Order: sequence, then C-alpha cells, then structure tokens
Amino acid sequence: MHLGRDVTLYVLARLGLVALVAGGLLLVEVPLVVALAVGVVVALPVSLFLFRGLRQRVAEGLNERQVERAKLRAELRGDA
Repeated sequence: MHLGRDVTLYVLARLGLVALVAGGLLLVEVPLVVALAVGVVVALPVSLFLFRGLRQRVAEGLNERQVERAKLRAELRGDA
C-alpha cells in the first residue's frame, strides 16, 4: 500500500469536489465566500459516498501503519 499517495489523492479529490460545488455556485452569481462555505459543507457528506473506496484504503493504510508502529515500539521496549 502507498498510504501517502492514497491520502494525497483523497485530499485532492475532496478539494476538487469543494471547487466543483463552489464553481457551480459562482456560475449562478453566489458570492465567493458563501460559495466556498457551501462547497465545504456539501462536500463532506457527498465525499463519504463518492470516495468510499479511497477512504477505506486510507483507513486500512492508517491501521496497518499503527500496527507496525506498535510492533516497533514493543521491540524497542524489549517486549517482542
């Protein structure tokens, strides 16, 4: 797994979704700050569904990293 790449891709996907929503609102002449605020609020729940697979890969990668770090810390303490 490439956790760093997956995290970067997930962040860029979410930012792109915010930009897409905000851009759509700007086309109907909503003020920029309001469009960005609505974009952030709308992007959160929508990204949970649209990017489910990517989000799960990131979560799995983080879990694997946590397990590996726990093993390394146990080795350093001499528990392993």
